[in-house]
Amino acid sequence: MSFQKAQDLLKLAGMSASRHGGITVKEVAEAFSVNERTAQRMIAALKDVFPSISHQTDNERRRRWKLRDTSMLGMQGLYRRELVALEASITRAEREGADMEVEALRSLRDRLVATLPSAQARSMEVDAEAILEAKGYACRPGPKVKISPAVLNIVSAALRGPFRLIIRYQGAQDAKPRKRLIEPYGILLGTRHYLIARDTAKDANLRRFRLDRIEKAEITNDWFEKDRDFDLEAYAARSFGSFHSDDEFSRVVWRFSPAAAATAREFEFHPKQDMIDLEDGGLLVSFEASGLVEMAWHLAKWGREVEVLEPRELRETVAGYRNASVHVLP
Repeated sequence: MSFQKAQDLLKLAGMSASRHGGITVKEVAEAFSVNERTAQRMIAALKDVFPSISHQTDNERRRRWKLRDTSMLGMQGLYRRELVALEASITRAEREGADMEVEALRSLRDRLVATLPSAQARSMEVDAEAILEAKGYACRPGPKVKISPAVLNIVSAALRGPFRLIIRYQGAQDAKPRKRLIEPYGILLGTRHYLIARDTAKDANLRRFRLDRIEKAEITNDWFEKDRDFDLEAYAARSFGSFHSDDEFSRVVWRFSPAAAATAREFEFHPKQDMIDLEDGGLLVSFEASGLVEMAWHLAKWGREVEVLEPRELRETVAGYRNASVHVLP
């Protein structure tokens, strides 16, 4: 057996053991980019190496293979590429201000490294740091909003309930922070992070609370039932960034010049965007969203290589600072 096939077999064993219902031939084919005949041969090889593997037929008459004896899998240890990927995820989460994810990923990393012999652990950590530096992940500067880790932890606990929260919050029109009782629905990460919640003292509409403006948070014992029709992903898609306004929600159309079209095609400006190639080599991008100010911030990076066709308000905002001196595209 080749080294690559041995690695694939160990990966397949890990998949079979980690998935509650086991794995199917089709899932193996998709995971390893092979046809189903090759996937069947891989499962047969897995049975030879791990005789304890068993199978059952699910409700859709598909055979699912499950490895329950995982003692041999623990002998693999931790691969360098896995530690590098974990360190990169921690660094990205730090840059985005996702403190809860940073704490969880660091805890996972520490537990995994603790299972290694000390000499090997130190060697892998040094290698991971060097590779991250080479990839440009380490020590990359950039602006981010400061948010209290204590507030984030409390908000996270309330979301898991879900439980009502008491927060001291200073809105844009408030002279000082005031107490509010809210029902949290989710968090949107962006230039600024927003907590999506209902203010129980007002109507049933969902509102956005800037996390950096929450002075203090206190979880209650009051459980509440979320609206079953609420979809955080769909809600987030109504915005270009993290800011949302029903009054601003409209069709957005940008035309990129032929010089910028190839670069623009590499971007996902919005989850539900449409792209149309133009005869002159340019590119038309359209979607529906709110957040005109955040759009203007982004469009400034493209200089004169992008033109706003819709909406009129955004076109007028951008027209004032379209800069011909911008020669490097995002």
